[in-house]
Amino acid sequence: MAWVSRIRNAGWLLVTLAAGAAAQGGSMYPSQAPNTLTPQERAAGWRLLFDGTSTAGWRSYRSDSMPGGWQAVDGALTRVARGGDIITRETFRDFELSLEWKVGPKGNSGIFYRAAPGSDAIYFSAPEMQVLDDAGHADGQSPLTSAGSVYGLYPTPRGIVRPAGEWNSARVVVNGNHVEHWLNGRQIAVYELGGADWKERVAKSKFAQWPEYGKAAEGHIGLQDHGDPVAFRNIKIRTLP
Repeated sequence: MAWVSRIRNAGWLLVTLAAGAAAQGGSMYPSQAPNTLTPQERAAGWRLLFDGTSTAGWRSYRSDSMPGGWQAVDGALTRVARGGDIITRETFRDFELSLEWKVGPKGNSGIFYRAAPGSDAIYFSAPEMQVLDDAGHADGQSPLTSAGSVYGLYPTPRGIVRPAGEWNSARVVVNGNHVEHWLNGRQIAVYELGGADWKERVAKSKFAQWPEYGKAAEGHIGLQDHGDPVAFRNIKIRTLP
């Protein structure tokens, strides 16, 4: 497949090696300031979705304005009060998304992709990569709803997520119907949107009641306000041809 050859290029390797460093307990970008791009990343097509100081480029899922409950705090896009889910102003079809996240004790959040505005809730249309304090939150008791999972559909292995208050590195690859979730340098979920296995899992889940779920070929990146403290940084993306 064409996407396999692309993962060998410098842009992919740069992010993968950085994520590997994070998995070993170091910073995801040990010699790089947060929310910046190296010349190699720029050349590979990466760009920032958050610059560390401004919420420009983001808005509420439900309106065109940016809610005050999300702010740039200490170089991180942070949920500081009730604000609702937020999404990028831009939409993306095929892409690689890389970021870091941390939650407070018992915290819960999520990373949505291909979100389609218009539904009452973002999760009516958008698949979610779970963001969670596995040790403290009830959802951590099931691999289907633990950190890194394709929420409610595809499980995540144990022992990869870091404790509450520590940064985790995450990556989401979406290329056509092919989707991958990576957490702290390890691939933890792979699936095909619209495939037989996907349809079977959706039919047995709560998402079966929303016919638009997982159907958008292009959409927004979203961050979930689940009522808990959560922070995101080094949010970068590159589109795939």
